[in-house]
Amino acid sequence: MTLRSALLALLSSGPLTGYDVAKHFSSSVGHVWHAPDSQIYPELRKMLAEGLLSSQSVPWGTRGATKTEYALTPDGEDALREWQSQPLAYVRDRDPARLKAAYFEWAPPGVAAQQLRAHIAHYEEQRLQTLHMIEALERRVHPTLARRLGRYAEEEREQVVRFKVFAYEGQLARAEQEIAWAKRGLQILGEAERPESPDPL
Repeated sequence: MTLRSALLALLSSGPLTGYDVAKHFSSSVGHVWHAPDSQIYPELRKMLAEGLLSSQSVPWGTRGATKTEYALTPDGEDALREWQSQPLAYVRDRDPARLKAAYFEWAPPGVAAQQLRAHIAHYEEQRLQTLHMIEALERRVHPTLARRLGRYAEEEREQVVRFKVFAYEGQLARAEQEIAWAKRGLQILGEAERPESPDPL
């Protein structure tokens, strides 16, 4: 997946200003594909120049100011379908947590445990956020989902919701696996620090 694909997917729910793209991105697709605003705005302009998006000025504030609102063009819709039709290109892992863990014997005393606890805290937070997202999706109260569902017939909406929940269930499973892995590492550290029992006489 690329940032472009994520933006096409987000805008498939309907037109958004650049500001609203960034806002909706962080609270929806940004949970599975992170990108800062400094990357989002230039990519929107590139997509506009390439004909994947159209734009129009819309009123903003009370002093006659305007903002640019973006929408998918037919070429943008085709690009979204093309992205979905392509098989996923898997890449070899670059896993800093696993790389560090493989050489914990070089860590100063207490540092390995500190890093594993930080790993647990990170994924506990991600797990909690994901549970909240799943609940919002299942209740159909997430604002981006609500916009999207308005574009589908009632009989199609359940499948749309289930695909979104399915994606986040994968993220939830990953977070829980990472927590369990780090806890196992803490057990190993505890076993390594525990003095050996004396041999029985």
